[in-house]
Amino acid sequence: MVANTAAVFFDVDFTLIHPGPRFQGTGYEACCARHGVRVDKSRFDEAVVGAASVLESADVIYDADLYVKYTQRIIELMGGSSPAVEAVARELYDEWAEHHHFSLYDDVLETLEGLRARGVRAGLISNSHRCLASFQSHFELDGLIAVAVSSSEHGYMKPHPNIFRAAMGLMRVEPDQAVMVGDSLSHDVEGARRAGMRGILLARGRAPVGIDEIDVIRTLRELPGRIVTSSKLEVRS
Repeated sequence: MVANTAAVFFDVDFTLIHPGPRFQGTGYEACCARHGVRVDKSRFDEAVVGAASVLESADVIYDADLYVKYTQRIIELMGGSSPAVEAVARELYDEWAEHHHFSLYDDVLETLEGLRARGVRAGLISNSHRCLASFQSHFELDGLIAVAVSSSEHGYMKPHPNIFRAAMGLMRVEPDQAVMVGDSLSHDVEGARRAGMRGILLARGRAPVGIDEIDVIRTLRELPGRIVTSSKLEVRS
């Protein structure tokens, strides 16, 4: 445990929110069909796993084309081979930023409210082109998020330490006062560690393998028990 935690930063996608049907196999199939591209929706989950290497090998500077290529690779692994595949991928990339396609996990609001009650500020650090200001309004989180940094605006992507340092600078906390929570071991946990922060892996619905030295939670409801705060901790506005 870390004493005197002043701030907890959260990843956004698959940590605080999850996609609806638009970004499942049926949604991909429907979008592809409108462009004359045939895919097998039953191969979606396998395709997502197969395309992951596109993001893992990414440069540290945000590039929209990277995510288009990632989406395009998913479509290809679902069987799409038309020249229109890129157009489908760009459409899906654009729609990923639309909040109405996503839902808040049911443990998020109570966790953020619990942190606020303990005098711990919450922040967002996201490898996304999603508008994080309207994100808070859409999901009725106003007043619960103190700082938000997206890689599309900042420039650097997680796991580069600069984006974590930028968020800590805005929050005015030191690395030993900050915790990062996210669903990616490489982007969130290892990235936070490179910036001197503590990283906690959120493994929703899955059992992590081979990461004994990593602090892992299965739900955000476990988070309060993993951080320590002091009643004398100064909370700066």
